[in-house]
Parts: sequence; structure tokens; C-alpha cells
Amino acid sequence: MLIWFLPAFLILLLVGLPVFFALLAAPGILLWMSGQERDITLLYRNVYNGMDSFPLMAIPFFMLAGELMNRGGITMRLVEFSQAMMGHLRGGLAHVNVLSSMLFAGLSGSAVADTSALGSMLIPAMEKQGYSRKFAAAITAASSVIGPIIPPSGIMIIYAYVMGESVAALFLAGIVPGILVGVGLMVMVKFMADKYDFPVAREKATWGERGQASLKAFFPLLTPVIILGGILAGVFTPTEAAAVAVAYALFIGFFVMRTLKVGDVPGILQRSGLTSAVVLLLVGAAMAFKTVVSLSHAPEQLAAFILTLSENPLILLFLINLLLFIVGMFLDAGPAIIILGPILGPIFVDLGIDPIHFAIIMSVNLTVGLATPPMGLVLFVASAVAKERVEAIAKAILPFLAVEIVVIFLITYFPAISMTIPRLTGFAN
Repeated sequence: MLIWFLPAFLILLLVGLPVFFALLAAPGILLWMSGQERDITLLYRNVYNGMDSFPLMAIPFFMLAGELMNRGGITMRLVEFSQAMMGHLRGGLAHVNVLSSMLFAGLSGSAVADTSALGSMLIPAMEKQGYSRKFAAAITAASSVIGPIIPPSGIMIIYAYVMGESVAALFLAGIVPGILVGVGLMVMVKFMADKYDFPVAREKATWGERGQASLKAFFPLLTPVIILGGILAGVFTPTEAAAVAVAYALFIGFFVMRTLKVGDVPGILQRSGLTSAVVLLLVGAAMAFKTVVSLSHAPEQLAAFILTLSENPLILLFLINLLLFIVGMFLDAGPAIIILGPILGPIFVDLGIDPIHFAIIMSVNLTVGLATPPMGLVLFVASAVAKERVEAIAKAILPFLAVEIVVIFLITYFPAISMTIPRLTGFAN
């Protein structure tokens, strides 16, 4: 009977129950109906146990670092740097939007933070230059999914925690795929700019102006270098790197740029605390949900079913990408990884797929789901920022989603895209 936990979970989601409560209610009800009341205690105890983890402490620290940098005016400096480099191109502000997302990804690792921070500045600016509001919101939402792909990434921290993989290896494996998504979006913007005669944002910047913009952005852009450099050099763990990122953000905000004030800190702590609480509660609930998955023997049954479809890993990867894409339409990336990772990961590792490679396939696919209708979270954030209907943004985002789907299949069938850097640095075989 426990095998019905997943349909029950989906029904609860469809009737509008928040993900956290659906993750606990569906298995709880089924355990009670099966007469396994003692396991209900285990289920809810695992909510706390799922959050009680040293590696997961990196998530609130990275959230706090992102809030500090955003409030400290760093986002504006990244946008100015992007404008100096790409603002002269046709469709310049759309290119600036994508490049800013790529740079901001190295600071926060959050698609929602990217959408709200950059969208609040760039969507009105693009509208003033003649772009439609729905297009401006669509390119903002599409480019924001780069945030959890380029390190640091909260989603990859969760995957590493659940599956016992190296956080550093996943961070390194996400660099090229994240850049590839950004470049692909810029190619689509170039095509659309030529076809629809998008405006040029500004005259071409002189080398002096570019140098000045680079100097202003130097300290913010040093953040991912410090994080990854410290991890690779063995100076600190990923969790300690997150704490270092907070200390660095405080230092440049108070003493270098002098854009932060003591009065800003309580609000920053409140916002990052609320965001972190939501993420960690979802992780705890998903880990409890995972307990029922094990009790139901669903992984073994699903593995047997998948292997009846085909024994060719390439065909199975295609089918799993379709499954993940559909799941991403309805379920947030974090819970989806915790629920499906332990089920799907071992199947493909047994078929000869490198665990780091499969982790990137899964993470990128579910991250793109954040911008996919009907339930993509960043679509709703972009809608709120742009004051535009979600349906209109969903239609405008389709060309960019097509690009991201192509990138997913490139990552899937060309492992070198994600695996080269981890192998060169000794973090993968």
C-alpha cells in the first residue's frame, strides 16, 4: 500500500497544499492506513535529522552572503560591468541581463535571488528602451536558472549531502554547463535581436570606461575565486567556504565599498534567515519522505521497470531527462533531488554512468524546471517583479527554454562538458 505515497503526494500538490506539508502528509496518512503508526514517529523525527547536518550549514551562509552583497550595491556594479562589456550590441540590455546572471551566480547560487535582484533593475530599464515587459521578464527568468548551476550552488550542496558525493567535484562540474547555458541564451538573443531589431543599450564603451567598470566589479568578482580556490587548495571545506564568503561580503560592504550600514544588518539577517528556513524545512521534509520511499521498496520496483524499457544507457538517459523535465514543471529542485536522487542515481551508476556526470544531468534539468510552466518558481517571482501575467511570461520564455533543453542533452551525451574540470583537478576519475 505504501507504493501509493507518490500519487497521494501529487494529489495533495494539485489541490494546493504547500510542498512541505504534502511531503509529510502523504506518507503519514498512508503509514496510518497501513497500521504502521510506529513508523509515523520515525517519519517526523527524520524532519529534524534531515536538517541536522554540517554540510547543509553552507546553505544559510551562502544565502546570507548573497543578501549582504545584494544590499551592499554589488548587484549594481555587476550590471555596470556587463553594460560596459556588452551594452553596445544590438539587444544589448538582454545580453547584459544574461551576463549579469552569470556573474551573480558566482555570488549567491540562487535563481530566486537572481530574478528578484537583477529583475528589479533590468526589467524596468529594458521596458524603457522599448522591450516588451513580458520579454524582459522572460529573459530574466530564463537566465536566472544559471544561478544554481555555476558554483556556489545550494542545489548541488543538497545533492552531495543526499548522495554522499563531493561538493567540490559538483561545483567544478557545474562551471562549463553554466557558461554553456549563458552562451546559448546569448546566441538566441542575438538571433531575436537581428530578427526583431532590438535596440542598442549604449554606445560602445571606451577601454578606459571598461577598465573603470572592471575595477568597480573587481572585489565582487573575486568572491567565487576565493570560494573555489580555498576549497581546491584544501584551505577550507565547502561549509567553511560559505562562512568565509559571509566574512568577505561583510568586509567589502563595510570597509571597501562602504555601502553597508549597521542598521542594514537586522533586515539582511531576517531575509536570509527566512529563505534558509524554507530551504532547510523542505530538505528535512524530503529526507523524511525518503524514509517512506525506502520502506515501500519503490526504488527496487522502479529500477526493475526502467530496465525493462531498455538496457541501453543512452536511451535510458533520454527517457530520464524527459521524466526529470516533467517533474521539474511541478516540483521544486531541492525536494525533487532528495526524492529521486537515491532512486535514479544508483540505477545509472550501475549502468556505467559516472555519478558526478549524472548529478549534473539531474541538477541542471531540475534547475531549468524552475523556469518551466506551469509551476516554475522563478516565473512567479519574475511575474511579481515585472507586474506581468505568468501566462504571458511563460509564452515569451519558450525560445529560451528550447535553448536550455538543447544544453541539457549536450551535457547528457557529451560527458566531457561537465567532467573535464573535475578530472583535471583530481576530483573525479
